[in-house]
Amino acid sequence: MNTTRVHTVPGPEARVLAGLGEPSGNRRQTVVKVLWTSVWLFYLGAPVSDLVAGGHSTGVRILGCLGLAAFIAWCLVLLLRTRRRASTPRLMASVGVLAAQALVLSVCLGREWLVLFVYVSIASGAALPARVAHWTVPGATVLLVLAALSVPAGGYYLAGLVVPALLGGFAVIGVREMVRTTLELRQARATVARLAANEERLRLARDLHDLLGRSLSLITLKSELAGRMLPDHPEKAAAQVADIEKVGRQALADVREAVSGYRRPTLPGELAGARTALAAAGIVADLPADPQLPELPEEAESALAWALREAVTNVVRHSGARRCSVRLAARQTPAGPELELAVADDGPGAGAVVPGSGLAGLTERLAAAGGTLSAGPSGGGFTLAARIPLTPLGSGS
Repeated sequence: MNTTRVHTVPGPEARVLAGLGEPSGNRRQTVVKVLWTSVWLFYLGAPVSDLVAGGHSTGVRILGCLGLAAFIAWCLVLLLRTRRRASTPRLMASVGVLAAQALVLSVCLGREWLVLFVYVSIASGAALPARVAHWTVPGATVLLVLAALSVPAGGYYLAGLVVPALLGGFAVIGVREMVRTTLELRQARATVARLAANEERLRLARDLHDLLGRSLSLITLKSELAGRMLPDHPEKAAAQVADIEKVGRQALADVREAVSGYRRPTLPGELAGARTALAAAGIVADLPADPQLPELPEEAESALAWALREAVTNVVRHSGARRCSVRLAARQTPAGPELELAVADDGPGAGAVVPGSGLAGLTERLAAAGGTLSAGPSGGGFTLAARIPLTPLGSGS
């Protein structure tokens, strides 16, 4: 039986989508981030051109180069290395340092350096939580406007910088939220797949328990009987061995059908099997010869058939009974008509019922079909009763 393992840890394709403002987890992730960040580097053409041909003195050029290098380095740290789990005040302080650098360079070196505020807006959108970034991006844009009004001819640059600052910052916020949503959806899909796999394993465990319980009990009983018949009655022992082979083959076929998910046991079939199992155990069987069953959904009939199999298996294995009766009857209840399956034996019974995996599985099956299960000592023996509504679930009366 093949088992599919489901992991909730995002795979390599998900890890490539790491959020901006978080450290890279691998080389591929780093390359993706650097390529995305490099798209915005063309805005540095104005400050670089100003340093080369702006008519500044050598000392101012050196200081300008150092300031630009420090600004770029600090911006890359915010975009690529800052941990999202860092405290918001610390992140805001880092963005504030970047904004202060942009302001000083713009005021001291001229209008060509106003473009640095675009990077301030983008860095704040990448590093800060979304609820904070929604305020800091417009704040960086306002600071850009104030700086432009304080430098000579800075107003001419506003039309080309305000829109990129706003759109760039909010675009980064949108990309972050999209990445976060994508990762959450992938994790949710992995969780759903894991739950589905667990449900399938539970179904297989329940089916295998119900299928093999009676068959193995029959094999054990017939093996003991064949052993007692040898060597005095070899012909009868051979008949028991033939029955063992037949039961084993049927159990193998049932397991294969259950694993394939196609097995739908029926009440007539289980009644016939119950008669054989009780007779092999030497228990007098009182079963309906030709039950007149109402129309039942497949799921409801299957649940009752499993209940009959489990009840008879418990009678054969645990009850020590001499007689077992099975009753199928439709009756009217305040909640509507229902079909009741009752399996009663006259064995010693027990004072308290300790639900095992069989009763737990039956309860789940019946609950899925809208039915109920009750089991306990009754009249010096033990009675199991399974009830299924005759009105399908979700339909009116």
